Amino acid sequence: MEGVEQPPVIVSQSVRVLIVDDEPNLRHLLSAVLRRQGWQVSVAGTGSAAIETARRIRPHLIVLDITLPDIDGMQVLRIVRGELPDTMVLFLTANSTVANRIGGIAAGGDDYVTKPFSVEEVVVRLRGLLRRSPMLAASAPTPRIQVGDLELNEDSHAVSRGGVDIVLTATEFSLLRFLMLNADRVLSKEQILDRVWEYDFGRESNIVEIYISYLRKKIDHGRSPMIHTIRRVGYILREAPGEPAEQ
Repeated sequence: MEGVEQPPVIVSQSVRVLIVDDEPNLRHLLSAVLRRQGWQVSVAGTGSAAIETARRIRPHLIVLDITLPDIDGMQVLRIVRGELPDTMVLFLTANSTVANRIGGIAAGGDDYVTKPFSVEEVVVRLRGLLRRSPMLAASAPTPRIQVGDLELNEDSHAVSRGGVDIVLTATEFSLLRFLMLNADRVLSKEQILDRVWEYDFGRESNIVEIYISYLRKKIDHGRSPMIHTIRRVGYILREAPGEPAEQ
């Protein structure tokens, strides 16, 4: 059974997203990340449940696995497209062949990502689809991420904690954004190097440790810590104990 999540504060215009995948852990992870965008998230583990849910909530976005236990994602897409032509669909596929990708797009999908993928890539692609969404037109939501009392605005690069503004360098901002998009998830040094710096400093480089230290001085100084070191594993950002639960 999937864990019960505390929904975060809605800090932007509500975007409705439907996640369709038969892997509970993947649904749970994507749900948590997308809810931190301030979006309303529904999930389905089968094609038939996806069709029923889509009819009920009329989502702006669908994250749709091609391989489902009852009917495949292509069939789900054809039915949904017939009834909700303006819903944008991001395919998840374990098959990276050109024929498979072309088939998904030709069937009416708007974009795709290949498993395994980073949740950050999914968020970026969904934001790209939102900019093209006929349902939202020019009224796309303010791109804010919030974990506890820590808030980050991707457009303005503004960061605050407990209502107090925090000034970050470009690299510090990128690192914090990656940690927040993956809140409650341990990230290895290698994952951080790959996603934040995008090139290899070498396994012995201590640049990640240096920038984690910079962030701690700005984010955690004088407050309950949010950034934690998991010895010999990596780093995790999570809501500080004692903070009010998000409503």
